[in-house]
Amino acid sequence: MNETDECDIPTELAEVCLALLAETSRTGRLLRRDELEGLRRLGEQCAEAGYGLREVVSHCLAAARRAWRTLPGTTGATSVGELRRIGDAVLAATDAALAALGEGHERSQRLAVRQEEAARREFIDDLLHGRSDLGLLAERAERFGLRLAGAYTVAVAVGDERFVDVHPMLHRVERELAGRFGERDVLLASKDGRLVCIAPDSERAVLEAFAELTLRPGPGYRPVLRVATGRRHSGASGVLRSYDEALDALDYAQRLGLPACQLKAEELLVFPVLMRDRAAMADLVRSVLGPLTEARGGARPLLDTIAVQAEAAYVNAEAARRLGLSVRTLGYRLERIKALTGYDPADALQRFTLETAAMGARLLNWPEQPL
Repeated sequence: MNETDECDIPTELAEVCLALLAETSRTGRLLRRDELEGLRRLGEQCAEAGYGLREVVSHCLAAARRAWRTLPGTTGATSVGELRRIGDAVLAATDAALAALGEGHERSQRLAVRQEEAARREFIDDLLHGRSDLGLLAERAERFGLRLAGAYTVAVAVGDERFVDVHPMLHRVERELAGRFGERDVLLASKDGRLVCIAPDSERAVLEAFAELTLRPGPGYRPVLRVATGRRHSGASGVLRSYDEALDALDYAQRLGLPACQLKAEELLVFPVLMRDRAAMADLVRSVLGPLTEARGGARPLLDTIAVQAEAAYVNAEAARRLGLSVRTLGYRLERIKALTGYDPADALQRFTLETAAMGARLLNWPEQPL
């Protein structure tokens, strides 16, 4: 629709409505289906031209009020009863006309919302997959409130249910963030069943609030399992990098069974380093922990003992409590580990080797998965 057409819409709308009211005042008939559909199309055009529904209704009612005394049926009425009948017919037609205009206006608005959501979804997919030209991506980002020239950080929340754009949790977090921080350079969305928050590095408070709201959302909402935050990086490629780091942190936390529910990528950088040479890590696990398979009950109980000992800072009483063992039984297990592997958990360097091999075993899912 061109600019001239947009400017003529109020005039055309008034003319159509007055013509229908004039006909109704003469005949007393209801509006036909084709007439109502024509009004719906006019309602759509008004919405596309930027006119609000209240403005459209007000314009039509004002035109009808001005024309009432000059309608053919009104001027030709010969009695009060006839004038009342004409008034009822005109009011019914006005009501039907306004309803049709409203339907058309809402139909256009729904279509615009769907198109905006589709564009937003396409942008998020391109941004978080790096599938678009970076220059074009930066231009598109401004439409959604992001200026990708600066440094951004991405936080990702994962739960025991998949999140989609219509999920109540997404709308709740969106409302809360808007209420606390107003209009900021922030984008909140769902991606592959997870909740994603993209914020400038200067808005760390937004990311903290995102984690708080998803981990402790309040009554009626199921909390997420974990939230991971990537490191700060600049530009569109930086957003993708921070997003990937957050996903990697969630993956490592799941594979290692980490108890923390709030993770930061920089705190887990050791794991990508450890796994950079998978063959070397597998060799370390075989060499250091392979003999544990000779123990009664297999390697798993002793492997868990190494991991829990490290988590308990090598306090035997705490480690025994976490394992559900007596301190004496824990001592027996530690002796078996030393005897089978040749590594003594009491020695700092040997303890480090055992811990590193144990982490590698968890990352490689050994001994359940053969190396």
